[in-house]
Amino acid sequence: MLLIYTHKVTPRVSYVMRQLFTGILGLEVAFTATVEEFIRHTGPKITYTRQPLQNEFFVQSADLLFAQGTEPVHIEVSQWDGVPCFFATGGRSALPYDVFAASFYLLSRYEEYLPHEKDAHGRFSPKASLAHEHHFLQRPVVDIWAHRVLELLRERFPEMLPGPRQYSFTSVIDVTTSHCYAYKGVIRGISGLFLDAATLKLRRVGQRLGVWLNLIKDPYDNFAQLIQWHRSLGVHSIFFFQFADYSRFDKNVSINNNRFKALIKQVADYGVVSLAASYSSFDDLELLQKEKQQLEQVVHRPLNRSRMRYNRLAVPETYRNLVAAEFTRDYTMGYTHEMGFRAGTCTPFFFYDIPLELQQPIKVHPFAAHDYTFRSLGTKERAKMRLDALYHEVKKVGGDFITVFSNELLGDEEGLGWMELYHQCLKKYHV
Repeated sequence: MLLIYTHKVTPRVSYVMRQLFTGILGLEVAFTATVEEFIRHTGPKITYTRQPLQNEFFVQSADLLFAQGTEPVHIEVSQWDGVPCFFATGGRSALPYDVFAASFYLLSRYEEYLPHEKDAHGRFSPKASLAHEHHFLQRPVVDIWAHRVLELLRERFPEMLPGPRQYSFTSVIDVTTSHCYAYKGVIRGISGLFLDAATLKLRRVGQRLGVWLNLIKDPYDNFAQLIQWHRSLGVHSIFFFQFADYSRFDKNVSINNNRFKALIKQVADYGVVSLAASYSSFDDLELLQKEKQQLEQVVHRPLNRSRMRYNRLAVPETYRNLVAAEFTRDYTMGYTHEMGFRAGTCTPFFFYDIPLELQQPIKVHPFAAHDYTFRSLGTKERAKMRLDALYHEVKKVGGDFITVFSNELLGDEEGLGWMELYHQCLKKYHV
């Protein structure tokens, strides 16, 4: 057991230490603010405070983990043997940076509480992030820092060994539009046909008629192929279905369509199914709860995983609503149009609610790549190269590599050849 002494065991100190040492490294930790107890301890130990007690492993603390609320923080990012880091220390500190304060800043999404300009969907822009500004968005720096701390600790305490945590891969399939043409109803179908014809989208006209006449399969209906790949390779996957009423941004098949319900049940027989919360439920707890309950009635099991439409995420309100709706895991933490690690980590972590100064009972599973990013890269080869770079970063620290693909873009064969790219990813990343 690793004992951590600090002059005040705050909720922030406990939260971030447990995440780095237990969540990432698999080490058991305990805390004390009593000097005598710390001195008596004969095992591995750290002093995390302003001044060392004796000649122990000492990390000089910044003020962030002993403060409350949020206020602008002056940050200077420097390099620690080639890895970006901030909150520099001094004196006799065993670490040149207070990586615990830096980790809390990223994990809590501290910067998203500060004044910033939101995009058209009310989202925090990756370009407003510290990681984007200082070019470390594509590196899971929190995990890298944790492993470096362990290396230094083992020089002092060779008996310290990391826990059994190993690399894993999760494929998230976003199903906000299960079918392109089928099951949409007469009015929506005919309106779409006239619109395609008026805009000279003749390929779509042909596809639409072919699907209606059962001559070809709906291009978005690739679920059987995805399930077959997942099962044959042993890939852990989660299908997030939107189950919401029609609106401007929510245009899936009607929740009353029995064939749509049958599809969801079929997918649930072979894998994990949960809720892709609608655009309209972003700030509507009652609607969020309603969508969850309706989908639970279809699959006949409780749902505890969530994803928000368009990755709309507002801290802390979104997570408070998810907790109130009894979700325990969320897969929204990431950027739609930028690859990388929004919270600086590739390890699941509990959400810390800064205004309440407590850890909320919902675990955040950060994704590293969303398939919408690929459109801007131009070619399948460029997309694969960028994905491979992220994969190697995660593999080095034994993290969780999570990608988000939608059945919609996988069915868009006019693009980069999404299905081929996805299959290549599965074969490489699942091990």
